[in-house]
Amino acid sequence: MSHQTQIAIRTRKLGVLIRDSRTAARKTLSECARAIGITPATLRAYEEGRRSPPLPELEVLAYYLDLPIRHFWGGRTLSDEAPRTEPLNLKMLASIRQRIIGALLSQKRQQFSISLKALGLETGIPASRLKSYETGERPIPLAELEAILDVLGARVEQFFDQNGPVGQWMNEQQAIQEFLELPVELRNFVCMPVNRPYLELAHKLSTMSTEKLRAVAEGLLDITL
Repeated sequence: MSHQTQIAIRTRKLGVLIRDSRTAARKTLSECARAIGITPATLRAYEEGRRSPPLPELEVLAYYLDLPIRHFWGGRTLSDEAPRTEPLNLKMLASIRQRIIGALLSQKRQQFSISLKALGLETGIPASRLKSYETGERPIPLAELEAILDVLGARVEQFFDQNGPVGQWMNEQQAIQEFLELPVELRNFVCMPVNRPYLELAHKLSTMSTEKLRAVAEGLLDITL
């Protein structure tokens, strides 16, 4: 399957997921578009699979709708909780993130030792457009970003926001999801205050070197024998 075919299929799938998340949150096209700084017509194009959103817009949309960013990579159940409304300039955040992603993409391409022209031939994306992506002058449609990273041997997760307010929220959502995926008995154990000393001990042990752990084990054996 060619990269252009992959881009087209991914764009259509994203459209379905975006519309699903918006309608589940009972938000209108205008509300969501205004929140992330785009026109309703652009958001409609995303939902209809005619255009693919840039990663920063997808990040702030997930933040605005209060759902895990990974929803757009799988079939997770959406939360019925009310959307959080932090007083953040989401449009500015998306703009800053786009410039950061462009710089990271340029760095990754140079590490891979491939020219813009060669990358354009691999992905079917014109070199001039790739350059505008790297400089942050033009937002990168997510489906195209994934195709570019596929050529560079990278994953889109490496480009997720990590340090900004949206990134911190995404990390919190991931930590919650990972906790909920633990067996019920382990979740119950962690939540019981009486077990906190055991958890703190386990954390300390996890930071010890192999030599120190071996010394602790030998000391326990001496005590029990």
